[in-house]
Amino acid sequence: MKTAAELRDLGSQDLDGLVAYCMSLQERLALTSRNSSKPPSQDGYAKPKPKSLRGTSGKKTGGQPGHPGATLQPVDSPDKIEIHHLERCPCGCGSDLSQMTALGYESRQIFDLPPQKLVVTEHRVELKRCPLSGKLVHAPWPVGITAPAQYGPRFLAWLTYLNTQQFIPLARIGQMSADLFGHQVSDNTIQTAMKTIGQQLAPFSQAVKELLAQQPVVHADESGLRVAAMLNWFHVYSTAALTWYGVHRKRGREALESLAILPEFQGRLVHDCWQTYFDLFCWHALCLAHILRELIFIHEECDQAWAKTLVEFLRDMNQKREEHKLIADAFPEERLNEWHKQYKEILLEGRAVNPTVDSIPDAPKKRGRKKQTKAQNLLNRLETHEDSVLAFLHDFRVPFTNNQAEQDIRMIKVKQKVSGAFRTFEGAELFATIRSYISTVRKQGRSIFMELQAAIIGKPFIPSTSPSE
Repeated sequence: MKTAAELRDLGSQDLDGLVAYCMSLQERLALTSRNSSKPPSQDGYAKPKPKSLRGTSGKKTGGQPGHPGATLQPVDSPDKIEIHHLERCPCGCGSDLSQMTALGYESRQIFDLPPQKLVVTEHRVELKRCPLSGKLVHAPWPVGITAPAQYGPRFLAWLTYLNTQQFIPLARIGQMSADLFGHQVSDNTIQTAMKTIGQQLAPFSQAVKELLAQQPVVHADESGLRVAAMLNWFHVYSTAALTWYGVHRKRGREALESLAILPEFQGRLVHDCWQTYFDLFCWHALCLAHILRELIFIHEECDQAWAKTLVEFLRDMNQKREEHKLIADAFPEERLNEWHKQYKEILLEGRAVNPTVDSIPDAPKKRGRKKQTKAQNLLNRLETHEDSVLAFLHDFRVPFTNNQAEQDIRMIKVKQKVSGAFRTFEGAELFATIRSYISTVRKQGRSIFMELQAAIIGKPFIPSTSPSE
């Protein structure tokens, strides 16, 4: 934002520059979560009317036919049965029915929690005296039993689950444990449990990294993360069955090389057009949700018709793809060529009203990089990365959006809202490792709590194959 003095100097020297600056401010004020990448939390009280970028599906709201539902159903073998005897006739006559045999029963079932307590198991090892040395010896302790009194793996897995899956702060976990079980656990107990699980997940992390490098399509995204009062970056690489998170102090090439997954990747990477990704030796596909939002902005705020035409074109192509996937694996080459031609024609319409800065006659000569409008910047990307924009038409495995990565990285934003930041870089890395495990376990249809328990005893779930996208 310029100061008042700078604006006066700018107005006296360059009226066109002042007009451009005012227009840029108007554009910034018009940005919302619907027409840009601005998060809904920054829309303020004047939120835009919700409108899906996907358009209407024609289906009614609510559960669709065939949906299994989740209504509570009675069980065949209840844990406890209570009989309520009929002593007096309820019809109004008041007859004594206490001595009559019941003709049958009607039943209703109540699902409730039993009283909570920790089950204490005492392990005793035999003591005997060696007949040769005369020393007192004992049987070996079971694996994992190292102290006179300690918490078991199920309880430690539960503590980890509350913090890393449900994002409950450490102090509140301690209070919850005291309320439910009568045991006030310390912050150190919870942190030690998470460190133990993190150490046991090394083979899991290595397996996921190797599997991701072999996938035909991988989603990537990154988000700012506050660690030790400094900006760091939280990276995610994922598919419908695998998730890997990493933390790095940088966002660009140095981070990608250090995290050591994408430099070896040879498939197609879905992302939001971050330039560093294009330096990788792999195929690319752009998130069209981001592009649609920018096009909506240009159409509604800049009143440029070509943007609306391109929005309709991309949506129509996606609908045609979904229909064609039911009967074939790919479009005929001539149809693809025709659609590429249509795409170029729409961009030519956009370029006619948004010429490049160099092509404007009598444009003032200025040193340095020439500032462009949002429409010019978007057109540059759409022209340069045409194959990446339309990749979803050539490969049906490529999704229309990068929602997979954005959904996977969303939880770190929730974590930040709860805790604000990580105190140490090691703590952020530990969280990333455990969240990678939790997300992958959930995608594989396995119990998060049971797999955390398996991890804490040194038997973590290791994905060997990845279900198809």
